Parts: sequence; C-alpha cells; structure tokens
Amino acid sequence: MISRRAEPVRVLVTKLGLDGHDRGSRVVAAFLRDAGMEVIYTSPWQDVTAVVQLALQEDVDVVGVSSLATDHLLVPKLTEALAQAGLGHIRVVVGGIVPDEDESMLKRSGVSHVFHPGSTREEIVAEVDALARAARRERDGD
Repeated sequence: MISRRAEPVRVLVTKLGLDGHDRGSRVVAAFLRDAGMEVIYTSPWQDVTAVVQLALQEDVDVVGVSSLATDHLLVPKLTEALAQAGLGHIRVVVGGIVPDEDESMLKRSGVSHVFHPGSTREEIVAEVDALARAARRERDGD
C-alpha cells in the first residue's frame, strides 16, 4: 500500500528518444494514478533536456522512463543531467525491454529500479512509492 501523505507522490512518466510505442507507459501511468499518485505524462519522443525541465517545474519525486527499443541507453544522460541540475534526489526507474547487460549499466548510472515485462501493478506501485519517500527524505535532508 502507498503511504498517505498530505502531499501526494509526484511521478513523471516519459519516453526518451525515437521509440513511439507508449501503450506500456500509459498503462503504468494509470496504475500510479489509481493508487493516488499525481502523474505527469509526456508524449513520446522527449529529449533529456525537456525531461529535466519538466521534472524541475513539476517538482517530481520519481521519473519513470519506458523503453521498448534501445531508448533506455539514453537514461545515463538523464541521470547525469538531473544531478547537474541539482535534482539528484529524484529517483529514476526504467520499464520495458531491457537486456540484462544493459540493466547493470543503468544501475551503475543511477537508475533505482528496472521493471521488466510481467512486473505486477502491486510491485510497481509499492516500489515507486518507496522510492518517492526516499527521494523526499534526501531532498529534505532527513
């Protein structure tokens, strides 16, 4: 269960690069909304700079990136750009088709969790909520 706070968890769900397949990201966004989280959903084909700007403007706790092709290879640039923008507390998760060797690279670059096909609604909601709480503690210096 997600924790009930005065300030709801804020999640940005996006797709980087040229992959326009967004069905999975729309489904996950609905899971998170149904669980009481505020979800900012972007259209496909976002670039790193736009995602960082939106994360800042929307004061998100978590950025979720969906990848069906190889767009997850852009995520290390995103984690680096978030850190450079003073947003290193924001947790980044990736969902979709991610080969095992790429998952290791993503985690080394700062990705908090990778959701593979078959991840359940309960797993996704619980993990995103826990990561958002950690992001807020880091942001607030607790």
